Amino acid sequence: MRVGKIENFGAAKSAVAAQAAAIEDPVRRLFVALPRPIRFLGVGGLGLITDLAVFTAIIGHGVPPLAARLVSLAVATLVTWRLNRALTFDRSGRRPADEAMRYATVAAAAQAVSYAVFAALVVTVSRATPQLAVLCGAATGAAVSYSGQALFAFRPNQPAKSA
Repeated sequence: MRVGKIENFGAAKSAVAAQAAAIEDPVRRLFVALPRPIRFLGVGGLGLITDLAVFTAIIGHGVPPLAARLVSLAVATLVTWRLNRALTFDRSGRRPADEAMRYATVAAAAQAVSYAVFAALVVTVSRATPQLAVLCGAATGAAVSYSGQALFAFRPNQPAKSA
C-alpha cells in the first residue's frame, strides 16, 4: 500500500517537532520549526542588513561604491556563514575546514553573480542610488547561494561505497 502525500507531510511535520523539542537553545528551537528556505531567507535578510549598513558607512567616508561593496560583501559573508551554520543547515558530517572551504566556494560564486549585477547597475542606471543596486545584486546572488549551500556546502557527507 502506498502512503499518500498527506500522511508523509504529517510524519515530516512530527519529525521536525521532535527535533525542535530536543534542542536546548531556544533560538535554534524556534528556527528549526521553520522550513529551511524561510530560515535561509531570514539569515539572508540579516546578511543584507549587514551588507547595506557596512556599504553605506563606507561610501559615507568617500570610498567609491565598487570598492566599498567588496568590503561589505566580505563582512556580510562572515555573518551569514555563522548564522547559516548555526540556524539553517544541519551538520554535514565533514571536518569544519572542509565545510568552510565548500561554503567559501559557493559564497564566491554567489557573490560574483551579486557583484556583477551590482556593478552593471551602479555604472549605468543606478548611479544615484547604489543601495538599490546592492538589493538587486543580493536578490540575484541569493538564488545561487541557496542552491549551492543546500546541494554542495552543507550536503550530508555520504560514506564511500565499497565495491
